[in-house]
Amino acid sequence: MKLQNKVAIVTGSTRGIGRGIAERLVREGAIVIVNGRRIEDAERVAKEIDPSGKKTAAIAADTSNALQVNSMIGETVKRFGRIDILVNNAGVLELENFVDIKEESWDRIMDVDLKGYLLCGQAAARQMIKQGGGKIVNIASIAGTIAYPQLAHYCAAKAGIINLTKVMALELGKHKINVNAIGPGLIESDMTKSMLDDPDSKKMFIEKIPLGRIGKPEDIAGAAAFLASEDAEYITGVTLFVDGGWLTG
Repeated sequence: MKLQNKVAIVTGSTRGIGRGIAERLVREGAIVIVNGRRIEDAERVAKEIDPSGKKTAAIAADTSNALQVNSMIGETVKRFGRIDILVNNAGVLELENFVDIKEESWDRIMDVDLKGYLLCGQAAARQMIKQGGGKIVNIASIAGTIAYPQLAHYCAAKAGIINLTKVMALELGKHKINVNAIGPGLIESDMTKSMLDDPDSKKMFIEKIPLGRIGKPEDIAGAAAFLASEDAEYITGVTLFVDGGWLTG
C-alpha cells in the first residue's frame, strides 16, 4: 500500500496500459480517476477495478483539449481536494508509410500523444505547486529512441515526450514535483493487436527481446507505481525503459 490515500489521475485508462496502471494504483491504496473520452467507458472500468466505488471516480475528457483538461483537473480537486499523481498515458497509433502520412494523421497523433501531455502536465503541475509537490509519470516508448517503419509520427511524438519529461523535471523540481517517464517496449494491448495477431510478426518481435516474451500492461504498471511512490523521491528527469531488454540489442 505504497500510495495510501494518494489522489491519482491516469489518462487514457479505459484500456491497455492505462487500465493496468489504474488497477495497480488502486491496489497500492490510491484513489484513482479513470479517464477516457467516453464517460460510459470510464465509469465501466472504474466499477470493474473497484467494485466498492470507494477508490475510483470516472471523468471523461479529451486530453488534447485544454478546456476539457482544465475541467478534469478542477473536478478532481473539487471532489478530492488535491492531485498527488498524474500518469500521462492517453495515446493513439496509426501505421502509415512515411510518404503517405496525411496532415490530419500527423496532427491527430501529435495532439493526443504529445500536446495532451503538455496540457495535462501544466494543469496538474499548477495544482501540485499550490499543494507543495507531487509526482508526474509520462508514458513514452522505446519508439522515442529507435525507428519503426510506418510510425514516423508516433516515433516523433514519443521522442518529444522523453525530452519534454526532462524539461518538466528541470523546471518543476524546485516545487518538489518529480517528473519521470516510462518507455515501454512492445506491450500486449488493443493498440498492438494488429501487429501481434500475425504469428510471423510476433515471432520476429520476440526474437528481439532478451527476456523472450511480449510485455503485459502489468509490467508497466509496476514501474508506474514505483515512480509515483516515495521510493522514487530522489529520481526525476529519467526515462525508465521497460522493454524486456529490447534496447540492449
